[in-house]
Amino acid sequence: MSAGHYENFPVASVLLPSHLRHPIAVIYRFARSADDFADEGDLPAAQRLAQLDGYRLELKGLEAGLESQQRLFVDLGQVVRQYRLPLTLFHDLLDAFAQDVVKNRYADFAQLEDYCRRSANPVGRLLLHLFGAATGENFQRSDAICTSLQLINFWQDVGIDWHKHRVYLPQDEMQTFGVSENQIARGDASGQWPALIAFQVERARALMRSGAPLGHALPGRVGLEIRTIVQGGLRILEKIDKAGGDVYHHRPVLKAYDWPLLLLRALTD
Repeated sequence: MSAGHYENFPVASVLLPSHLRHPIAVIYRFARSADDFADEGDLPAAQRLAQLDGYRLELKGLEAGLESQQRLFVDLGQVVRQYRLPLTLFHDLLDAFAQDVVKNRYADFAQLEDYCRRSANPVGRLLLHLFGAATGENFQRSDAICTSLQLINFWQDVGIDWHKHRVYLPQDEMQTFGVSENQIARGDASGQWPALIAFQVERARALMRSGAPLGHALPGRVGLEIRTIVQGGLRILEKIDKAGGDVYHHRPVLKAYDWPLLLLRALTD
């Protein structure tokens, strides 16, 4: 699994049918590289946005049937045409990455959820198109899983995001629990911090469980992949709970010893 907001992306997992690994890897390359424009290096905001605009132009070229000179978009064009992928989902991802450049606080959960709708949910929807399972009910369940995964990543990375000058915790909920940004700056997990994080964890857990039936609705190895992803997210939440919400000193990650447990849970769930 990769670092950053796409560490839960199923990058050509061995659980997936082999014919799907290439198109998933191409979509991942697009998402990962575009996300890096927003997150990596020291370029000023204007240049980051310009890089993302370059990707938008490439997508418009694909829509117009033009041949790209970039290897990524040559490969992406082939995948888009073969699986008839909606380009709007790729544009949604770019919109979210551009938002990361200019927006670093969220007033309430509705704002954060809207960000997840564009930063995470398109990935699940694209996978459903690849799987030939792009139905309304599947989209709804996939959105719940993907939003949950994005939220889980935020709660893993509160300290890391702070150093990028970003706070994804909803501002109104921080105020309700009496947690200030100074406390985040200090890496202070005392006071009402555990209660605030427990609240976030429970919401992410409920979302994940609401989407979990997707893993049973999809057949074979695809369904097993989804169930394993779900169990991975739930396992991270277990670790946050075990640390009492102290993600500053005990950042929860999946270790090698977790994978047999996740697979067992996915097989028996």
